[in-house]
Formats: sequence, C-alpha cells, structure tokens
Amino acid sequence: MKKRNSVFANLAISYMSIVIVIVLLLCSTFYIYFSGKYKDELRNRNQLILKNTAQTIESTVLQRAQQMYLDISLSKNVNVRLFADPAYQNNHSKVIDLQELLKSEVISNSDVVQAVHLYYPKNKMLLSSLYGLAMNVDHDRSMTYLADWIQGMRSNPSSSYWTSTRVIPQDIYTVQSDNSSSNALITFAHSYPFQESGSDSDVIIAVDVKESAIRDIIRNMMPSQYEGTFILDRSGQTISDADSSKLGLQGEYDDSTIQGEAQSNNGTIDQASHVVSYQLIPSTGWTMYSVVPSSSFYEKSIVIQKLILGICLLVILIGIAMSGILARANYSPIKRLTAKIRGLLDHAPEQMTNEYGLIDAAFVKLKDKVNSLEETLEANSAVIKHNVVQNLLNNCYTPEEWLEERPFIGFTHAYNHYCCLVLDSSEALAQLSARNMQYAVFRIMNQLESVVLPDCRIIAEALPDKRVVVIVCANEASDGLLEQISQFVISEGKEQFQLDVQIAWGSWVPEMTEVHESYDEAHIKLKYGYFLPDIAILNDRKLLDRENSTEEIPQAIVARFRDKLQARQSDELEMVVEQLVLAMQEGMYSADHCRFMLGNIVFVYSDYLKSVQYKHREQEKLDLYSQFAQLRSVRAFRQWLVQSSADLLAYLENRNSERAVSSIEVVRQYIEDNLSGDLSLDAVSAQVFLSSKYLSKLFKEEIGMNYTDYVTSQRMERAKVLIEKNNMTIEQIANMVGYGTAAYFIKKFKEMHGCTPGNYLRSIAKEA
Repeated sequence: MKKRNSVFANLAISYMSIVIVIVLLLCSTFYIYFSGKYKDELRNRNQLILKNTAQTIESTVLQRAQQMYLDISLSKNVNVRLFADPAYQNNHSKVIDLQELLKSEVISNSDVVQAVHLYYPKNKMLLSSLYGLAMNVDHDRSMTYLADWIQGMRSNPSSSYWTSTRVIPQDIYTVQSDNSSSNALITFAHSYPFQESGSDSDVIIAVDVKESAIRDIIRNMMPSQYEGTFILDRSGQTISDADSSKLGLQGEYDDSTIQGEAQSNNGTIDQASHVVSYQLIPSTGWTMYSVVPSSSFYEKSIVIQKLILGICLLVILIGIAMSGILARANYSPIKRLTAKIRGLLDHAPEQMTNEYGLIDAAFVKLKDKVNSLEETLEANSAVIKHNVVQNLLNNCYTPEEWLEERPFIGFTHAYNHYCCLVLDSSEALAQLSARNMQYAVFRIMNQLESVVLPDCRIIAEALPDKRVVVIVCANEASDGLLEQISQFVISEGKEQFQLDVQIAWGSWVPEMTEVHESYDEAHIKLKYGYFLPDIAILNDRKLLDRENSTEEIPQAIVARFRDKLQARQSDELEMVVEQLVLAMQEGMYSADHCRFMLGNIVFVYSDYLKSVQYKHREQEKLDLYSQFAQLRSVRAFRQWLVQSSADLLAYLENRNSERAVSSIEVVRQYIEDNLSGDLSLDAVSAQVFLSSKYLSKLFKEEIGMNYTDYVTSQRMERAKVLIEKNNMTIEQIANMVGYGTAAYFIKKFKEMHGCTPGNYLRSIAKEA
C-alpha cells in the first residue's frame, strides 16, 4: 500500500512541478512584456496628446493671427500705407475706414485676438483698433505697453516677429496693474510690404494674441497635465503657463536641451522623478513642455502587476487542483490494470505488492502466450495475408499501422514504387466447376508469387468476384515490367487452364498505403473489359477519361431497334445491334451508361415479347433479365440478342402463316396508300370486308401493337422521310400524313421519336 501510494504521490508532484514552472515562466514573461509595453504606451500617448495640442495651438491661434495680417494687408477697400503716403495724411474718411477694418477683424477673431495695430515708422504714428490714432508713439509714455514689438521689429532682419508674453493693464494709460485687471498678450508683428525687414518697412502690422486662448486649448486638451504644461520661446522666456506669474520670465528650460521636434525623457525636478515631454511649434520656434511625475505612469502599471500576480496565484491553485485530478485519473488505469492482473494470474507471490512487479510478471506470462500465438498466426498466414491485402485495397491503413502489418505478408523492406493489376477470367472460369475454379485461381496466384524478378516483389490475392489482384512492388516504375508480368499470366492461363484472361493496370504510386488508388484505376479500366473482350491488357488511360465522360449514346438507336423489331426486319435489326455495340466500343461513353443502354434494349425487347404474346417453346416464362445478367461480354450480348430475336421473328412468321396474312397485308397496303385520308378502324375494316373488332385483334396478335399505334407509326415514318427530303414545310408534311393541324402533328411526332420535327431535322444535318 505504501509503494502504491508513492506512485500516486510521484505523479501528483510531477504534475504540480510542471504547472508551477510553466505558470511562473508565463507570468514572468507577461510581467516583463506587459509592464514595459504599458509604460511605453502611456509615454507615447502623452507625447501624442502633446503633439496634437501643439498642432491645435498653431492652427487655431498662431495661423489665425498670420491670416489676419494677410486679410488686412491684402484688403481692397482700404490702403494700409495710408500714413506712409503724404498725400493721404489729411483724409480722415480713409482713416476711419481703416480703423473700422481693424475693428471688424478683431471682432471676427475676438476669442483669440485682443487688438490690431498699424505702426508707421517714418511718421512715428500708430493706428489701433482699440486705442485709435496716436502720434509720436516713440516718445509717448502711455504707449510703453504696446511698443515692445516696435523695437523688436527695428532690430529684426526678417519680415516677421513674435514677442514674448507680456502682461499689460486693461487701461494702457494706467501705470499700476494687478492680475485682476491685466491681460497677458503675445504680439505678432509683420512688415508691409511683405519681404521688407522691420527697419525698412512702410507699415508694421501687429496683432495682439491673447495668451489665455493658448491656455484654454491646453486646459481642454490636456486637463490632467495642464498644471505641468508650459511654452517657452527660443530665449527661454515663458510664453504660456498655468501659473500666470511666470509669464514673460526666464524659464527652467532653454532651447539648448532640444534635440528634435518631439522627445520624451526622464529627469529629476525637486528631487522627484519626472517625465519631461516637449514638442516644437515650427511657425514660432517655441517649445511646448509637459512635465509629469513618473508616478502617474507607474501607478497604472502597478495595477497590471497586481492583476498578473493575482492571476498567477489563481492559476497555480487551479493547476494544483488539476494536478491532483490528473494524477488520480492517470493512476486509476494502473490500479485497474493491476487488479485485472491479480485476477488473471493463477497465483501472485505475496512479495509482489508493487504494481510494477505485478505488471512485469504479467508480461512474462504474456510473452509465453505470444510465442504460442505466433505459431497460430503462421498456420493461418494465408488468411491473414488475404485480410491485409483487402485492407490495403480498402485504404484502411495509416503509414504507422502499415509498418506494423507489413511483416504479415513477408515484407522485409520497403520499395520505391507500387502498382496494382487486376486479373479477370470470370467468363472462362464460369465454365469450370467450383472446385476446379478455386484450384485455377490459386494456381495462378502461386505461379505469380513464385516469379523471380530483380528488385521486384509480387503479391497476388483472390478477390470475392472471381478476380485476382496483383500488387507489383519495385524500385523503379517500369511499364515494361508490367507488360512482362501480364504476358506471363496470359500465356500460363491459356497453356494450363485454357482460360482467356483480361488484365487491367493501375498507375504507379510511391507508398504501399496508396496502392488503393492504383487498384481503383485498374478496377475502373476492367469495367470496360466487358465492352472490349478482344483486348487482353487494359492499360489505356483514355478509359479513365471515359469514366468521367458525360456523353450519352443517342436514344435514336433504341428507337430504331424498336422500329426494326416491330417491322420484323431481322437483317436491319442485327445491324442496329452491331451499331450499338460498335458505339460502346469506340465512343467515349462511361461503362455505367453503356450498361444502362443495354438494359434499355433488353427492356424494349421484353416489352415487345409481351405485346406479341410470345411463348418460348422450351420455357413457360422467358426471363430475359436473368439471361442478360449472366452474359460476360458485349460480344456474348450481341450473339444472345441476335439469336433470340431471330428465334422470335421465326416464331412470329410461322404464326402469321397460320392466320389471315393476306388480310393484314391488304390492310397495311391500304394504310400505306392512304396515309393522308381517313384511316379510322371502322373505315379501313369496311374496305377489307372485316369487322373492326376482328381487325383490331388481328393487328394486336400479328404485328404486336394495336391498330391506332400502327397507323401512327406509319404516318410518323412517312413524316421522317418527308422531313429528311427537307423540301416541305411542317404544315405541308402534317397534311400529307393525315393531320389537320401542325401542333397536333408535332405533339405525336415528339411522343413517337422523342424530339420535335425541327430537332430531328437538325440532328440529321449534324450527322451528315
């Protein structure tokens, strides 16, 4: 009991160890991967928000200020060079129009712009949308808050200039200012004309942009990072900040720290770890910074770490539980096996308390039984070989299973190619007794397997349908080898048993487990041996194409057979049968379709025998279908049908001689001469002086069909002749054969011949 429990314990410990190692490995991988990836995602997301905010500031605020400059400078209603041209200095209406333009632009962009100013350097005059016209601006102390961009443009070699943020009071004439009554403005100044520098320009157009518009965009787009987001210009002065007291002052960062347009770095601020992200605003050269404590990134990743740890512990617990279940489940078969072994062993030693000892003893006993079984298998090797070959032909083996079964048919090594041949001598074997037939089959099998060929092995086995399958195993795929084996079988069959053997070949295959494909091809080809009895070796691949063919033998052949049979024309009847057999031998019709057509011929023949009340002289009931099923080739079918039909016609001829043959002939001649006239039964019976009832009975017995059908058939035969001449219309032909309307004629013609007159005419043209 103790050792048995140790087996269970070892299984449980093994499973638990595997589970713990796998779970720890996976969780470590997940932790490393997801933790770092999540931090990178947060950084990238923060950088993307910063980039979008910078783009929004540029498009919504900065570009609008530049657009206002273009709108004013390109306005057709006023001249911005008004005071630069001495001729217009006293034109007050023009001044008013110009100021109204400035005011309208400010009103249109009031959410972003505080005011618009026009400064004329040569006259030292200022026209403002907010403060009106000011003279001698350079010496006016009240203009101190507006004139910083004037000095900047004078020293600026380019045509445009952005000032730093400056705080000015609502009333520029007030010297004192406080935060409650002050505005933070950024001025965009541009010379006019466009390409002139600030010192050479005629007019300087200045747009006062509200710093609050920039802060509002940052607050709306970056609410969580708003307090740590600010903008510095090239000199490091603060352009925008949540803390208004820092506006216009030197910042903590300068332009020398920027290595690109967008970046994210770690840094230490006030002895605390921060993530500093920045984005360059191209149109102004400003840099937008976002300083976020590193803890804001790591706090969210810690949640993921805790979640992974929780999942890890949960999976370990589930794994331990599953380990116990699996250990018990895997131990149960061992326990059941040892219990069965104890029951099977006659006496188990007392010291064998361990399951493995009992299993070992059982294997020793099993070995003895296997040795005995091998002797039994050797005695039944023929039956085993037969079953193995049958399973191969039925595709019952996987490659692994075949390796186990291969020794049962004496295979010592594998070959490179395999091919299947099927031998059919059922027509000849049918003439032998059951004992002689069995002897002949096994003699052929033994002689085939005894053939010694280099690098070749032959396996022969009988099939249930009196056929023999031959599996050729060779290192090289050679049709010459198959030809040699086929000729050997044919010659041996004729010399020893006087048997005509037909052999069908399959294709070569590379594996023994695929030999069923070769057998299927040989089996299909052998189906055509029924229609090609004179061909001993069926190896033409066109036979496989016939099997997939959808072509059909024309039904007109069956109709002609019926017509010639009813007309009792033995020579032409034999020609129709010969034509049918030739079509089956040379055409691309499938074997099943050919069999179907032969069945139709037998059906037509049987139906006619019933109609003429034929009684065979030796049989009370003639079973045509049974006779047809026993025929082994189409050649035998042709002989049987021709002979049987000859006997039938001789019987009918003899019977006609005993009856009123002359009357029937007179009636037939009258019908032939008067197809367009009245051929009702009463009218014709009056012409030959017979009663209508007797004439109807005579037609049924002598001709094999009733009077009406005979008249219809004669009319249709005359119609076919007229159609073949192709010199009359359908209406004319209908009148010539006794039909009043063409529609009724077409209907009867289709019932008789299976197609309309037009289709029949086209089929004749196609055959021609």
